[in-house]
Amino acid sequence: MKALVTGGGGFLGGAIVRMLLERGDEIISYSRSRYEALERLGVRQVCGDVADEAALTAAAQGCDVIFHVAAKAGIWGDYDDYFRANVTGTAAVIAACRANGIKRLVATGSPSVVFDGTDVEGGDESLPYPDHYETHYPKTKMLAEKLVLAANSPELATVSLRPHLIWGPGDNHLVPRIIAKAKTGRLKRIGNRPCLVDTIYVDNAAKAHLQAADRLYPGSQIAGKAYFITNDEPIPLWEMVDRILAAAGLPPVKGEISSGAARFIGAFCEKVWGMFKLKGEPPMTRFVANELSTTHWFDISAAKRDLGYQVDVSMEEGLKRLHQWLAASELLP
Repeated sequence: MKALVTGGGGFLGGAIVRMLLERGDEIISYSRSRYEALERLGVRQVCGDVADEAALTAAAQGCDVIFHVAAKAGIWGDYDDYFRANVTGTAAVIAACRANGIKRLVATGSPSVVFDGTDVEGGDESLPYPDHYETHYPKTKMLAEKLVLAANSPELATVSLRPHLIWGPGDNHLVPRIIAKAKTGRLKRIGNRPCLVDTIYVDNAAKAHLQAADRLYPGSQIAGKAYFITNDEPIPLWEMVDRILAAAGLPPVKGEISSGAARFIGAFCEKVWGMFKLKGEPPMTRFVANELSTTHWFDISAAKRDLGYQVDVSMEEGLKRLHQWLAASELLP
Protein backbone atom coordinates (compact mmCIF):
# COMPACT_ATOMS: atom_id res chain seq x y z
CA MET A 1 0.00 0.00 0.00
CA LYS A 2 0.97 3.65 -0.25
CA ALA A 3 1.00 5.43 3.09
CA LEU A 4 1.56 8.97 4.31
CA VAL A 5 3.01 9.25 7.82
CA THR A 6 2.72 12.60 9.56
CA GLY A 7 5.63 13.06 11.92
CA GLY A 8 7.54 10.37 10.02
CA GLY A 9 10.86 11.74 11.21
CA GLY A 10 9.96 11.45 14.89
CA PHE A 11 10.46 8.63 17.36
CA LEU A 12 7.29 6.60 16.82
CA GLY A 13 6.72 7.89 13.29
CA GLY A 14 10.20 6.77 12.27
CA ALA A 15 9.59 3.28 13.66
CA ILE A 16 6.33 3.04 11.68
CA VAL A 17 8.12 4.18 8.51
CA ARG A 18 10.85 1.56 8.92
CA MET A 19 8.33 -1.24 9.46
CA LEU A 20 6.32 -0.20 6.43
CA LEU A 21 9.49 -0.14 4.32
CA GLU A 22 10.52 -3.58 5.55
CA ARG A 23 7.34 -5.10 4.19
CA GLY A 24 7.56 -3.26 0.87
CA ASP A 25 5.05 -0.45 1.26
CA GLU A 26 5.51 2.94 -0.41
CA ILE A 27 6.00 5.77 2.09
CA ILE A 28 5.67 9.53 2.17
CA SER A 29 6.84 11.24 5.35
CA TYR A 30 5.24 14.59 6.16
CA SER A 31 7.14 16.60 8.78
CA ARG A 32 8.21 20.16 9.54
CA SER A 33 11.79 19.46 8.45
CA ARG A 34 13.88 16.90 6.59
CA TYR A 35 15.53 14.02 8.43
CA GLU A 36 18.88 12.51 7.46
CA ALA A 37 17.84 9.08 8.71
CA LEU A 38 14.90 9.05 6.29
CA GLU A 39 17.15 10.29 3.49
CA ARG A 40 19.39 7.26 4.00
CA LEU A 41 16.36 4.99 3.79
CA GLY A 42 15.27 6.59 0.53
CA VAL A 43 11.98 7.79 1.94
CA ARG A 44 10.20 10.57 0.08
CA GLN A 45 9.90 13.53 2.42
CA VAL A 46 7.48 16.43 2.21
CA CYS A 47 8.07 19.37 4.54
CA GLY A 48 5.10 21.27 5.85
CA ASP A 49 2.97 22.32 8.79
CA VAL A 50 0.54 19.61 9.90
CA ALA A 51 -2.14 22.31 10.18
CA ASP A 52 -1.71 23.26 6.50
CA GLU A 53 -4.67 21.50 4.92
CA ALA A 54 -3.72 22.36 1.32
CA ALA A 55 -0.14 21.09 1.71
CA LEU A 56 -1.32 17.89 3.39
CA THR A 57 -3.93 17.27 0.74
CA ALA A 58 -1.34 17.63 -2.01
CA ALA A 59 1.14 15.36 -0.23
CA ALA A 60 -1.46 12.62 0.34
CA GLN A 61 -2.53 12.25 -3.29
CA GLY A 62 -2.69 8.62 -4.32
CA CYS A 63 -2.32 7.29 -0.77
CA ASP A 64 -4.31 4.37 0.62
CA VAL A 65 -3.87 5.22 4.30
CA ILE A 66 -2.64 8.02 6.54
CA PHE A 67 -0.84 7.33 9.81
CA HIS A 68 -1.30 10.55 11.79
CA VAL A 69 1.50 10.52 14.36
CA ALA A 70 2.58 14.18 14.43
CA ALA A 71 1.66 16.08 17.60
CA LYS A 72 2.90 18.69 20.02
CA ALA A 73 3.76 16.97 23.29
CA GLY A 74 4.95 18.40 26.58
CA ILE A 75 3.71 19.75 29.88
CA TRP A 76 3.97 23.50 29.30
CA GLY A 77 3.41 26.11 26.64
CA ASP A 78 0.75 28.24 24.97
CA TYR A 79 -2.63 26.64 24.51
CA ASP A 80 -2.91 28.03 20.97
CA ASP A 81 0.26 26.19 19.94
CA TYR A 82 -1.07 22.87 21.26
CA PHE A 83 -4.47 23.48 19.68
CA ARG A 84 -2.98 24.28 16.28
CA ALA A 85 -0.71 21.24 16.20
CA ASN A 86 -3.02 18.70 17.78
CA VAL A 87 -6.56 19.79 16.92
CA THR A 88 -6.27 21.94 13.79
CA GLY A 89 -3.63 19.52 12.51
CA THR A 90 -5.91 16.53 13.00
CA ALA A 91 -8.77 18.33 11.26
CA ALA A 92 -6.43 19.01 8.33
CA VAL A 93 -5.48 15.32 8.14
CA ILE A 94 -9.13 14.31 8.07
CA ALA A 95 -9.82 16.86 5.35
CA ALA A 96 -6.87 15.50 3.32
CA CYS A 97 -8.31 12.00 3.60
CA ARG A 98 -11.71 13.14 2.37
CA ALA A 99 -10.30 15.26 -0.47
CA ASN A 100 -8.25 12.34 -1.77
CA GLY A 101 -10.79 9.59 -1.19
CA ILE A 102 -8.48 7.88 1.33
CA LYS A 103 -10.48 5.26 3.18
CA ARG A 104 -8.20 4.58 6.20
CA LEU A 105 -6.89 6.85 8.95
CA VAL A 106 -4.86 5.47 11.86
CA ALA A 107 -4.28 8.19 14.45
CA THR A 108 -1.92 8.11 17.41
CA GLY A 109 -3.81 9.13 20.52
CA SER A 110 -2.74 9.19 24.17
CA PRO A 111 -3.93 7.47 27.36
CA SER A 112 -3.63 10.88 29.03
CA VAL A 113 -6.98 11.79 27.48
CA VAL A 114 -8.70 9.79 30.24
CA PHE A 115 -6.37 10.75 33.11
CA ASP A 116 -8.15 12.71 35.84
CA GLY A 117 -5.31 12.75 38.36
CA THR A 118 -6.41 9.60 40.20
CA ASP A 119 -5.39 5.94 40.02
CA VAL A 120 -6.27 3.87 36.95
CA GLU A 121 -6.02 0.14 37.63
CA GLY A 122 -6.81 -2.11 34.68
CA GLY A 123 -8.82 0.60 32.95
CA ASP A 124 -10.30 -0.17 29.55
CA GLU A 125 -11.76 1.83 26.69
CA SER A 126 -14.96 2.48 28.63
CA LEU A 127 -13.12 5.08 30.74
CA PRO A 128 -14.69 8.50 30.12
CA TYR A 129 -12.93 11.72 29.26
CA PRO A 130 -12.58 13.80 32.45
CA ASP A 131 -14.30 17.15 32.87
CA HIS A 132 -11.05 18.99 33.57
CA TYR A 133 -7.42 18.79 32.42
CA GLU A 134 -4.46 20.31 34.22
CA THR A 135 -2.33 20.79 31.11
CA HIS A 136 -2.87 21.52 27.43
CA TYR A 137 -1.49 18.34 25.88
CA PRO A 138 -4.12 15.86 27.12
CA LYS A 139 -6.95 18.33 26.55
CA THR A 140 -6.00 18.95 22.93
CA LYS A 141 -5.32 15.26 22.33
CA MET A 142 -8.82 14.55 23.63
CA LEU A 143 -10.30 17.09 21.24
CA ALA A 144 -8.24 15.58 18.40
CA GLU A 145 -9.36 12.04 19.23
CA LYS A 146 -12.98 13.14 19.26
CA LEU A 147 -12.50 14.52 15.74
CA VAL A 148 -10.93 11.26 14.55
CA LEU A 149 -13.67 9.04 15.95
CA ALA A 150 -16.47 11.36 14.79
CA ALA A 151 -15.00 11.30 11.25
CA ASN A 152 -15.58 7.56 10.94
CA SER A 153 -18.05 6.97 8.12
CA PRO A 154 -18.84 4.67 5.18
CA GLU A 155 -16.29 6.67 3.18
CA LEU A 156 -13.51 6.94 5.79
CA ALA A 157 -12.65 4.38 8.45
CA THR A 158 -10.81 5.81 11.45
CA VAL A 159 -9.17 4.38 14.56
CA SER A 160 -7.22 5.93 17.44
CA LEU A 161 -4.45 4.06 19.26
CA ARG A 162 -3.36 5.09 22.74
CA PRO A 163 0.22 3.87 23.39
CA HIS A 164 1.34 4.50 26.97
CA LEU A 165 4.81 5.94 27.73
CA ILE A 166 6.71 4.94 24.59
CA TRP A 167 10.43 4.27 25.07
CA GLY A 168 13.36 2.57 23.38
CA PRO A 169 16.35 3.30 21.13
CA GLY A 170 15.98 6.63 19.38
CA ASP A 171 13.79 8.09 22.12
CA ASN A 172 14.12 11.87 22.06
CA HIS A 173 11.71 12.61 24.90
CA LEU A 174 11.17 10.26 27.88
CA VAL A 175 14.56 8.57 28.26
CA PRO A 176 16.69 11.69 27.65
CA ARG A 177 14.62 13.68 30.17
CA ILE A 178 15.06 11.00 32.84
CA ILE A 179 18.81 10.77 32.22
CA ALA A 180 19.30 14.55 32.14
CA LYS A 181 17.43 15.09 35.41
CA ALA A 182 19.30 12.23 37.09
CA LYS A 183 22.68 13.63 36.03
CA THR A 184 21.85 17.03 37.53
CA GLY A 185 20.48 15.55 40.74
CA ARG A 186 16.99 16.94 40.10
CA LEU A 187 15.26 13.56 39.86
CA LYS A 188 13.47 12.54 43.03
CA ARG A 189 10.86 9.95 43.86
CA ILE A 190 7.42 11.38 44.43
CA GLY A 191 5.58 9.58 47.21
CA ASN A 192 6.34 6.12 48.53
CA ARG A 193 3.44 4.14 47.07
CA PRO A 194 4.37 1.22 44.76
CA CYS A 195 2.37 2.69 41.87
CA LEU A 196 2.13 0.33 38.91
CA VAL A 197 2.35 1.87 35.43
CA ASP A 198 2.25 0.57 31.89
CA THR A 199 4.85 1.47 29.29
CA ILE A 200 5.42 0.33 25.71
CA TYR A 201 8.53 -0.42 23.70
CA VAL A 202 8.56 1.61 20.50
CA ASP A 203 8.58 -1.34 18.08
CA ASN A 204 5.50 -2.81 19.75
CA ALA A 205 3.70 0.52 19.40
CA ALA A 206 4.68 0.78 15.73
CA LYS A 207 3.53 -2.76 14.96
CA ALA A 208 0.14 -2.05 16.52
CA HIS A 209 -0.31 0.82 14.06
CA LEU A 210 0.37 -1.47 11.10
CA GLN A 211 -1.98 -4.11 12.49
CA ALA A 212 -4.69 -1.49 12.86
CA ALA A 213 -4.20 -0.29 9.28
CA ASP A 214 -4.43 -3.85 7.94
CA ARG A 215 -7.71 -4.48 9.75
CA LEU A 216 -9.26 -1.10 9.11
CA TYR A 217 -11.88 -0.50 6.43
CA PRO A 218 -15.29 1.20 6.41
CA GLY A 219 -17.65 -0.84 8.54
CA SER A 220 -14.88 -2.95 10.10
CA GLN A 221 -14.92 -4.02 13.74
CA ILE A 222 -12.29 -1.48 14.75
CA ALA A 223 -13.61 1.49 12.78
CA GLY A 224 -14.56 4.45 14.96
CA LYS A 225 -12.90 3.06 18.08
CA ALA A 226 -9.96 3.85 20.38
CA TYR A 227 -7.57 1.25 21.81
CA PHE A 228 -5.05 1.25 24.65
CA ILE A 229 -1.69 -0.22 23.62
CA THR A 230 0.97 -1.26 26.18
CA ASN A 231 3.70 -3.81 26.81
CA ASP A 232 1.19 -5.59 29.07
CA GLU A 233 3.80 -5.67 31.85
CA PRO A 234 2.76 -3.22 34.59
CA ILE A 235 5.76 -2.28 36.73
CA PRO A 236 6.26 0.00 39.73
CA LEU A 237 6.95 3.42 38.23
CA TRP A 238 10.18 4.15 40.06
CA GLU A 239 11.48 0.65 39.38
CA MET A 240 11.03 1.40 35.67
CA VAL A 241 12.86 4.71 36.09
CA ASP A 242 15.69 2.93 37.90
CA ARG A 243 15.93 0.32 35.14
CA ILE A 244 16.20 3.04 32.50
CA LEU A 245 18.91 4.70 34.58
CA ALA A 246 20.71 1.36 34.92
CA ALA A 247 20.63 0.98 31.13
CA ALA A 248 22.36 4.37 31.03
CA GLY A 249 24.95 3.33 33.62
CA LEU A 250 23.50 5.60 36.28
CA PRO A 251 22.59 4.84 39.93
CA PRO A 252 18.96 4.55 41.07
CA VAL A 253 16.95 7.51 42.29
CA LYS A 254 17.57 8.20 45.97
CA GLY A 255 15.83 11.42 46.98
CA GLU A 256 12.11 11.53 47.78
CA ILE A 257 9.40 14.12 48.33
CA SER A 258 5.75 13.58 49.21
CA SER A 259 3.08 13.71 46.52
CA GLY A 260 1.42 16.59 48.37
CA ALA A 261 4.63 18.59 48.41
CA ALA A 262 5.23 17.87 44.73
CA ARG A 263 1.76 19.08 43.84
CA PHE A 264 2.21 22.24 45.93
CA ILE A 265 5.55 22.94 44.23
CA GLY A 266 3.94 22.28 40.85
CA ALA A 267 1.13 24.74 41.48
CA PHE A 268 3.64 27.35 42.66
CA CYS A 269 5.87 26.85 39.60
CA GLU A 270 2.90 27.09 37.24
CA LYS A 271 1.88 30.40 38.81
CA VAL A 272 5.39 31.85 38.64
CA TRP A 273 6.07 30.68 35.09
CA GLY A 274 2.68 31.96 33.96
CA MET A 275 2.95 35.30 35.73
CA PHE A 276 6.46 36.16 34.55
CA LYS A 277 6.26 34.40 31.16
CA LEU A 278 9.43 32.45 31.92
CA LYS A 279 10.97 30.42 29.11
CA GLY A 280 11.22 26.65 29.21
CA GLU A 281 9.23 24.17 31.26
CA PRO A 282 8.77 24.53 35.01
CA PRO A 283 10.71 21.95 37.04
CA MET A 284 7.38 20.62 38.34
CA THR A 285 3.68 20.94 37.51
CA ARG A 286 0.52 19.55 39.10
CA PHE A 287 0.04 17.23 36.12
CA VAL A 288 3.54 15.76 36.47
CA ALA A 289 3.15 15.41 40.24
CA ASN A 290 -0.05 13.42 39.72
CA GLU A 291 1.42 11.33 36.90
CA LEU A 292 4.41 10.34 39.03
CA SER A 293 2.43 9.47 42.16
CA THR A 294 -0.53 7.50 40.81
CA THR A 295 -1.16 4.05 39.39
CA HIS A 296 -2.04 3.90 35.70
CA TRP A 297 -2.12 0.61 33.87
CA PHE A 298 -4.63 -0.63 31.32
CA ASP A 299 -6.54 -3.69 30.17
CA ILE A 300 -5.52 -4.25 26.54
CA SER A 301 -7.85 -7.18 25.89
CA ALA A 302 -9.64 -5.21 23.18
CA ALA A 303 -6.41 -4.58 21.24
CA LYS A 304 -5.46 -8.26 21.50
CA ARG A 305 -8.90 -9.34 20.32
CA ASP A 306 -9.61 -6.79 17.59
CA LEU A 307 -6.13 -5.91 16.32
CA GLY A 308 -4.40 -9.23 16.90
CA TYR A 309 -1.94 -7.26 19.02
CA GLN A 310 0.74 -9.11 20.92
CA VAL A 311 3.99 -8.04 22.54
CA ASP A 312 7.01 -8.92 20.40
CA VAL A 313 9.68 -7.14 22.43
CA SER A 314 9.58 -7.71 26.19
CA MET A 315 10.66 -5.16 28.77
CA GLU A 316 13.83 -7.13 29.43
CA GLU A 317 14.80 -7.34 25.78
CA GLY A 318 13.84 -3.71 25.22
CA LEU A 319 16.10 -2.55 28.05
CA LYS A 320 19.01 -4.53 26.57
CA ARG A 321 18.44 -2.81 23.23
CA LEU A 322 18.19 0.56 24.99
CA HIS A 323 21.55 0.00 26.70
CA GLN A 324 23.18 -0.95 23.39
CA TRP A 325 21.80 2.16 21.72
CA LEU A 326 22.90 4.43 24.55
CA ALA A 327 26.38 2.92 24.38
CA ALA A 328 26.59 3.35 20.61
CA SER A 329 25.29 6.93 20.93
CA GLU A 330 28.00 7.70 23.48
CA LEU A 331 25.34 8.83 25.92
CA LEU A 332 26.63 6.64 28.73
CA PRO A 333 28.69 8.30 31.49
